[in-house]
Amino acid sequence: MIDTVVKPKTRVKTTTERPRLHKVILVNDDFTPREFVVTVLKAEFRMTEDQAHKVMITAHRRGVCVVAVFTKDVAETKATRATDAGRAKGYPLLFTTEPEE
Repeated sequence: MIDTVVKPKTRVKTTTERPRLHKVILVNDDFTPREFVVTVLKAEFRMTEDQAHKVMITAHRRGVCVVAVFTKDVAETKATRATDAGRAKGYPLLFTTEPEE
């Protein structure tokens, strides 16, 4: 008679982590026209006129305002494109990103 060793089968359960999110932040300045900021917010972040105006006013009053939250790559791309749109017109418009807590 042959002794057989039986090992229990183990299943490996893989879990995927959600990517860390990053905030896109609009930094207020005293030189970029309000209308231009609203235009950039509408174009790059697909906001309505009313949403863009509220974000712009919040940044104007508080100095900064969170525009939206995305994955790191998307947040950095949108912030860069929005900042570049201001630079192309000669404005010091600035969008930055930072990790969300």
